[in-house]
Amino acid sequence: MSKRFVFVAMLSLAFALATGGKAHAEGRDLESASPQEVVDGMANKLVRGVANVATGWIEFPKQIYLTCRNDGAAKCVTVGPLKGVGMTLVRTVAGVGEAATFFLAYPGFYDPYLDPGYAWQKE
Repeated sequence: MSKRFVFVAMLSLAFALATGGKAHAEGRDLESASPQEVVDGMANKLVRGVANVATGWIEFPKQIYLTCRNDGAAKCVTVGPLKGVGMTLVRTVAGVGEAATFFLAYPGFYDPYLDPGYAWQKE
């Protein structure tokens, strides 16, 4: 095993112990959730993480388009690409985080790290 994997695993375990394994969202916590809800939450978080790692690049043209639509042509050419690069990095890193910690009911009850949960969803 690599040192990085061991570090992430230990950090995740420490976080889980510090929070008592609880996740609160919509009045639910981990103790009151059915096993099927927990497994569904974990699976959704893992798939969302992998999808965001694979499709984080979609944020680049999306941010250029949104900047053009909302702020005009001048900002489209200057600010749009910068926002695109930034959001590509944010989306990809969030995907890595979700995939690495899919077994933790954080944040909330396996909620996405970013809103919207996927790059192709409407903001």
